[in-house]
Amino acid sequence: MGRESEKRGSLRLRAAGDNLGFALGACGKREGRERRGVLTLPHGRVETPAFIFCATRGAIKGVGVKDLRSLGVEIILGNTYHLMVRPGEEVVEQSGGLQKFTGWGGPMLTDSGGFQIFSLGFGSVTGEIKGQRHNKNSLIVKKDEEGVVFRSHLDGKRLGLTPERSIEIQRSLGSDIILVLDECTPYHVDKRYTELSMELSHRWALRSYEEFCRGESARESRGLCRQGLYGIVQGGVYEDLRLRSVDFVNGLPFFGYAVGGCLGGSREEMREVVDFSCEGLQEEKPRHLLGIGDIESIFHGVRCGIDTFDCVSPTRIGRHGWALVKGGERRLNMSNARFRDDQEVMSPWCDGECCRGGYSRAYIHHLLRVGESLGGILLTYHNIRFMTGLMEAIRKGIESGRLRDVEREWLEG
Repeated sequence: MGRESEKRGSLRLRAAGDNLGFALGACGKREGRERRGVLTLPHGRVETPAFIFCATRGAIKGVGVKDLRSLGVEIILGNTYHLMVRPGEEVVEQSGGLQKFTGWGGPMLTDSGGFQIFSLGFGSVTGEIKGQRHNKNSLIVKKDEEGVVFRSHLDGKRLGLTPERSIEIQRSLGSDIILVLDECTPYHVDKRYTELSMELSHRWALRSYEEFCRGESARESRGLCRQGLYGIVQGGVYEDLRLRSVDFVNGLPFFGYAVGGCLGGSREEMREVVDFSCEGLQEEKPRHLLGIGDIESIFHGVRCGIDTFDCVSPTRIGRHGWALVKGGERRLNMSNARFRDDQEVMSPWCDGECCRGGYSRAYIHHLLRVGESLGGILLTYHNIRFMTGLMEAIRKGIESGRLRDVEREWLEG
């Protein structure tokens, strides 16, 4: 840590940009560290707490941008790794950045590509939380101080990603919020490995920040919007390492923070990690929880002071025939025979296209059973509106001091 502190002190640190802001608003009686805020970004405002939907390759499958807006979506996420592989950041930049390339035009966040160090080597976040991590068929060629080399999942071509390269790609993509490059460690490694990985991620974060600063004036000179850089809290499941990482990110003028890395082998452990990862972060800056989107964990994260969440799950499970619902079941497998004669809409309270359009559960069940893509599309619409409705209710609950009542309504029905 001494070397990191010495390097940190030698940097010319600059603020993230005056076209970016985060303001905390008034809230009722608090039960934890929950907060109500507004993110002001170059391409629009985001009311927080908010859910960021994953448009991994620049799109959410089966949903157009006009539909996203009608469903209450305010911000989406693009994946740096997938976009650098195809179509390539140069194509996106020549098209005017992700907002114009996709037609979205609103706030966007891009990850650093570092998650692929984790997922290509060991598996997904879902597998991590379920304790199903396996290191099979890794596409990672090597990882060292310089960065990571891996093979493309498309054609096996060797690709490299360094802290500087990650920032360069995200600069070309033109998202509002960008992330430093980090390594996300798997659950099964020991504390020493986790510590060394965290320290490597800190050094990569310093290099990411230096590259970010070098590129700010260039963006301004070209008349491009400035970007907000998030630092990432690492340290695995170890509280003392997490606190060291919190101290590190607090020492740099990042626009905001993301809580990343291994979050544990169970939901209970994950919640402990999120709790002590957030406790020492500077209050005035936004906080994002990477890759978590189940309802219970969102309520817990909100109480820890998390402002934004992202996860592929709501739209992915929709495409595969699952509907999110209030109450104890949480999700329904609409291919199940019990819905064959169910004439009710998915959720009476929902004003999204699926429910407002009057599509019955029986009809959606039929579409899924006969392989019509409309079934998955309608459920994707429903799950998006479910999540935006959830976040709207959470925001109102914070404002009124009734967050516990909101949680009971959504979890117990």
